[in-house]
Amino acid sequence: MTGPPDFSRCIALCNACATACNRCAAACASEGSNAMARCIALDLDCAAICTVAAGVMARNSENAGLVCALCADVCRLCGDECLTHDMDHCQRCAEACKQCELECRRMAAA
Repeated sequence: MTGPPDFSRCIALCNACATACNRCAAACASEGSNAMARCIALDLDCAAICTVAAGVMARNSENAGLVCALCADVCRLCGDECLTHDMDHCQRCAEACKQCELECRRMAAA
């Protein structure tokens, strides 16, 4: 009999992504440009779902796969948006989103 999946890497990447997204949102907001509104909104959505995903995995919830699949989709949207901006915080956020997306997809398929 196998035990529960090892979510530790995915949890760590979700937490790192949430932090990067929150930092990106704060930096974008301080720039005061309406052009960053979508980036900020996606950052906040992504940080929220990453936090939820980490919690669901930590509890070994039966819904972990579903939440990880949703998290991966939101990470992709957020990362794609951040890639369109040249600021360092957006580029760091895009990289964190990409890593989280890939690991969440792997966990969702497990």
